[in-house]
Amino acid sequence: MATSSVSAAVLSSSFHGSWGTSIAGEDYSTMLAKSSVAPPWVKVGKPLRYGPMMGNVNEGKGLFAPLVVVTRNIVGKKRFNQLRGKAIALHSQVINEFCKTIGADTKQKQGLIRLAKKNGEKLGFLA
Repeated sequence: MATSSVSAAVLSSSFHGSWGTSIAGEDYSTMLAKSSVAPPWVKVGKPLRYGPMMGNVNEGKGLFAPLVVVTRNIVGKKRFNQLRGKAIALHSQVINEFCKTIGADTKQKQGLIRLAKKNGEKLGFLA
């Protein structure tokens, strides 16, 4: 019998309030109402906006990136971009001819061109 009265005493608590009750006895909503300053975890003001990224995010990545960077530095940016544009146009023509040969529709052709761009980024051709 003594055990049951002890366990009953342990289960009862002098805690009277919400989970937000502070040591002083105020609950969280009362403290916020009194405070004129927002707590540090509450964001106040405009959200941060990041502007457009300038430069190439692929710089230095991929197997061919060092070769591309050296070639661009030797030839010059303007001439290099012209040559790159011609190479991309030729590659797109090859993809178009391939799609005609296998009878692929426009959606499949666009998917292949996107895949070529993604692979070019991974390999470093767009560095």
